[in-house]
Amino acid sequence: MNKMHKNVLSKIIGFLSLLLLWESLHLILQTRTIPAPIETLVYSFPIAGKLMLHSIASILRVLIGISISLLIGVPIGILLGVNKLFHQLFSPLLYFIYPIPKVAFLPIFMLLFGLGNTSKIILIVWIIVFQIILSVRDGVEQIPELNFKVMNSFYATAMQKYQYLILPAILPQVFSGLRISIGISLASLFFAENYATTYGIGYFILSAWTKMNYVEMFGGILVLGLIGTFLFKVLDSIEVCCTPWVKR
Repeated sequence: MNKMHKNVLSKIIGFLSLLLLWESLHLILQTRTIPAPIETLVYSFPIAGKLMLHSIASILRVLIGISISLLIGVPIGILLGVNKLFHQLFSPLLYFIYPIPKVAFLPIFMLLFGLGNTSKIILIVWIIVFQIILSVRDGVEQIPELNFKVMNSFYATAMQKYQYLILPAILPQVFSGLRISIGISLASLFFAENYATTYGIGYFILSAWTKMNYVEMFGGILVLGLIGTFLFKVLDSIEVCCTPWVKR
């Protein structure tokens, strides 16, 4: 059995294990709050188009937020790793802001940027960018000093050092930071999408909850999990292409 087949099999086993645990809770608790998995799946198929629209809205917000976070976070992280003065000036602020739950800033963003998509995307950026900055900085700081000396001995320019040494060294750290950030951003987006939103999987789930349609609610939760799995698989594929030198 090749590696791809093993990966597919592991995903199927994981999904079936989730359904088994779900069914066990349904049978043990005997409450309509937790519907049966088969009931949820049967209910979800006819509204698959509706679920797809909500999913696409959430995925687009996350992807835009990730793109902006990379554009901001990677240069700042590199600068923190190579410039000691910038590290001394910026690190105290970074360490103060990083532990604060970023979702607490949502009311501020909505007051400044309105209730639409802009405030939600800025929230995602605010969540992800610090993780990216720290991951990149740590990646730069882990590069052995000998590597820089070798580059200097060949009279490498600053651009060549970034292209052939720093960027390849930090890419694994960037992908690790993105994995952590995706989960956090989806959880925060679930909360943010309940304000002045008509599309988004978070809105769908809370809307079903307010209607006490628990089958629909669990359908949305299942789709939210599938969104996370989809984003992780896309990230894994991109990482394999961008970091072929990393041993897996």
